[in-house]
Formats: sequence, C-alpha cells, structure tokens
Amino acid sequence: MKLEVIILAAGQGTRMYSDTPKVLHDLGGKPLLGRVGDVAKSLDAVAIHVVYGHGGERVREAIGANEFNWVLQAEQKGTAHAMMQALPRVDDQACVLVLYGDVPLIQAQTLRQLSNATDDKDLAILTAELADPSGYGRIIRDDSGRIMKIVEQKDANQDELSVQEINTGFLAAPAGKLKSWLVQVQNDNAQGEYYLTDVVAIVVKEGADIVTRNPSAAWEIMGVNSNADLAQLERTYQQQQAQALMAQGVTLRDPARFDLRGELEVGCDVVIDINVIFEGKVALADGVHIGPNNVIRSSTIGSGTEILSNCVIEESIVGKNCRIGPFARLRPTLRIDDHAHIGNFVEIKKSDIGEGSKVNHLSYVGDTTVGKNVNVGAGTIVCNYDGANKHRTIIGDNAFIGSDTQLVAPVTVGEGATIGAGSTITKDVPAGELTLSRAREKTVLGWKRPTKNRP
Repeated sequence: MKLEVIILAAGQGTRMYSDTPKVLHDLGGKPLLGRVGDVAKSLDAVAIHVVYGHGGERVREAIGANEFNWVLQAEQKGTAHAMMQALPRVDDQACVLVLYGDVPLIQAQTLRQLSNATDDKDLAILTAELADPSGYGRIIRDDSGRIMKIVEQKDANQDELSVQEINTGFLAAPAGKLKSWLVQVQNDNAQGEYYLTDVVAIVVKEGADIVTRNPSAAWEIMGVNSNADLAQLERTYQQQQAQALMAQGVTLRDPARFDLRGELEVGCDVVIDINVIFEGKVALADGVHIGPNNVIRSSTIGSGTEILSNCVIEESIVGKNCRIGPFARLRPTLRIDDHAHIGNFVEIKKSDIGEGSKVNHLSYVGDTTVGKNVNVGAGTIVCNYDGANKHRTIIGDNAFIGSDTQLVAPVTVGEGATIGAGSTITKDVPAGELTLSRAREKTVLGWKRPTKNRP
C-alpha cells in the first residue's frame, strides 16, 4: 500500500508566549516542523501534506512553499477537523500516516513499524506507558486488552486518569476508511472540538481491528507546548548527537556542554572542549583540537589544527597544522593555508592567508591576499573601505609588516618587502626593500608639563 503523510501544524502554541509560530521554533538549529518534515521525507511517501494555520504564510515561507502540499486550516476546530481539510487530497487506496509539527524527535523506524501495521489491520495507533501521563489522552482497554476508546485528560474521570498508557497522537489507517470514520466525529466534549482520537471509539463500534505499536523511547513522542518543553527536548537531542560522536571516536570533554546545530563530519582523534557550538555544515579533520567556548559555523578545519578558546569562525577554510586564537574572529569567505597562525584579537574577512604566515596580535585584515611566510605585526590594520567601496590589498611572500601599520587599500606589498613599524602605506611597496612613513623623532629639551592653577 502506498503511503501518504499528513503533518498537523496549525496550532497557535499560546504557552510559548511568542509571536513566532510554535512549529518554527528551533531545535538543534532547525525549525520543529523542518525536523518532522525531514523524517516524513525519509519514509518514501508519495505525498506529504502539511495542515497549517497560525502563522500562515510565515510557516510556508520558512519551510519552503514547494517542499510539501500545504493545506490551510483557517479555523482551528480540533485535530479531526484539521485532518478533514487534508484528506480530500489523499488517494483512498493509500495508507495515511499522521504526524505532528511540534513533536520533532519521532524516529523513522518507529513510523515505519506503525504504517506497516495497517497491512493487515484497519487502524494502527502509537501508544506509550508513562510514569507521569499528565496532559495526554488515556488508552482505555477492556478486560481482554482490546482498546475501547481514548479519553482526553480534560474529559477523563478519576479511574481513567489513573491509566498510564497514553495516546501519542500518531496513527496510520487506510485513507478511505479514515475518511468514513472522521465524518462521524462529534464535538460534544469540554473543548467543543473535533478530536481525532474519537475515531478509535467509532472503529470499535464498527468492529474493525485496532493494533498498537510503541516508540523505542519516551522522548520520541514528547511534544513542545512551552519553552520549558523546548529546552528539555533540546538537551535530549544534543545528548543524542554527543553520544553518536563519541561512538565515532570523538573526545568530548563534557557531553552535557556540547551543541550541534547542523551537521558535523569528524576524522580520527578529534577533541572538543566544553561549550562549543557547531552550526551549519562543519568538517573537522584528523587530530583537530577545539578549545572551549568556540562558535564554528559552516567551516572546514584541516588535520592537526588547534582552535584555542573563544573564537568565532564563519564560512572559512582552515588548513592543516594551523593555530587559531584565542579570541580570533574568522569571517566568511576566508581561506587559511597550512601552518598559519592567527592570534588573539585578530579579525580577518574575505581574505587568503598563505602557508606559514602569521597574524598573531590585535589586527584587522580584510579583502587581502597574504602570501607565504608573511609576518603581520601587532596592531596592523588593512584599511579596505573608503566609505563607499571595498578595495583589495596584496602582500607578497616573505614580507614583514611592522607593528601598528595601516595599509590603505588598494595597495600591493612586494615579495620580501619590509614595512617599518608605525607606517601608513598608501602606495605600492617595492619587493625586497624597507619602506616606512613616520615623522622624524625629536626631543624637546627643557620642556615641562603644564600644571593646574591652584587658588
């Protein structure tokens, strides 16, 4: 039976106290709905339908209008009502799998087991046993263990509230049958809404077969209704990433203080200290050491390189056996070749730093090509912006830039040139020569500091 997926994502999320639609809040650097959508796409469904409402076009634009079939639920009248908005687009012969845009950690294997169960049953639902089932609908069974109904917590009596088996909301059913059941759902409950869970009682009444499946862990079915829920699931997700990396041989100094908000590719003998954040696609080659309190975004770090503490690295390529930091900022479209050193309080952007070159202290280098084995002294500034346009600076191999130099772009420093400390360079510097621009030093004999007039 072919599979079609419906993701319910129309809820407002009032307990988030946020103008951002609940399903667009991030978990691990990706919107909740984006994570659910990724799982749905991994199931090889012939169609994925997303029922949206609160947030409207913001939700579609954030996720991608062409990613799914979008169905508007203009009025939020419950989960059964939401399903009825999408089901007319679903083939009656398909198996329908129902997911939720605010339950981001559901696993593909669990969903495959659930949808496969409809091959010989009419309805498959995902249930779980929770020590604290507060907030969930309860699974009510008869003495023989057959499911009789699902009771929402707000409508449950004391005996029903004591049941620990809960409804997760996930279900699978043949589309044609599900359509016939949904038209029978009424809204005679405390909330005046049409509950998808009421389908179970209708199925029982018709004598159809119901089968249950269970998730591998309770965190799979945990939803986000508040910022506290989101924070808890974020830690759960990060612990999963940490465990997976350590299984690949990565040394994490403290797995509880690690954040991966994208994709991380690692080589052998990688060491990551505390409070490191990875965003986007990051690759760490063999023997890379990442110090504490670093942010690395969409970058590649070559083998044997050490990133000292408190650096921010964005969209950069760093070569082998380099040393970066502490307190360095590498901005986008930067390439650093092997054996280079970028030191403390150095900012570099849109530049190429040649093999073996050093920019060790308190410098800004922008829009610059730096050759091999260049030394850029402390306090050097590349003045790349004239107030309207950016200009490029070129520094040849083996050049030496003295401390506190200003290179006013566009300018070229020739191979092997030396620039004296404290110089302001506005013209090209010839190769192999010493160039400096500073006033002659003078001592004023007998000069005295002014003194304050006192009454």
